[in-house]
Amino acid sequence: MKNEIAIVLAAGMGTRMRPLTDETAKPLLKVDDVPMIETLINALYARGILAIYIIVGYKKEQFNYLTTKYRNVELIENKEYSVKNNISSLKAAESVLGEHNCFICEADLFIKDSDVFHYDFEKSCYFGNFVEGISDDWVFDLSGDKVVNIKKGGNNQYNMCGVSYWLKDDISKMKGAISKSYNTPGHGNMFWDEAVNYILEDINLGIFPISSNRIIEIDTEEELAQLNNLNKLYCYC
Repeated sequence: MKNEIAIVLAAGMGTRMRPLTDETAKPLLKVDDVPMIETLINALYARGILAIYIIVGYKKEQFNYLTTKYRNVELIENKEYSVKNNISSLKAAESVLGEHNCFICEADLFIKDSDVFHYDFEKSCYFGNFVEGISDDWVFDLSGDKVVNIKKGGNNQYNMCGVSYWLKDDISKMKGAISKSYNTPGHGNMFWDEAVNYILEDINLGIFPISSNRIIEIDTEEELAQLNNLNKLYCYC
């Protein structure tokens, strides 16, 4: 078993997928009859990870079954999820940051290829998919192979895939950056990735390139339906 943990961010309300998320927390929506979050958990455990901490908020009780179905899964409540952005989920997890190397993952991901986690990471990195042309997603400015800025929107750049990996010394610095952010006006509107910009000069943060079909982020009801239909077509051919 690897001396690593994972933080899975599952507290959000998933408003872009209403009305589905009026009844079900977004990470528990199913692809091929499997909740998205379970494809992530299974991929992390296939790596041999030590423990998974799931940060919950919206419909938190729906996640309780995961603690009995999977070993070493623990739920941490984000009590600020409805009034602050996802920086509040990293703040809620601060007690487990800094002791181990750590994955930080969005929970609304369908992991199509669990082998994407089977890599020996020598430095902290974001999983990134290179997008040609204009993108309005989160992107990375690079100097050589080092991330020097994280921002929204770019051109011919690596885009976020919802997964990052952190060496324990770097995640300790991130913990400090989160605390620093909490002392600034307007921090409630921040994404946790924006706090990374505070420490980029002090860490060696890179990109782990992956193709877009290995980790699929689902943001709309139409995307979910399309993915389910494509998978059924593939299975029945």
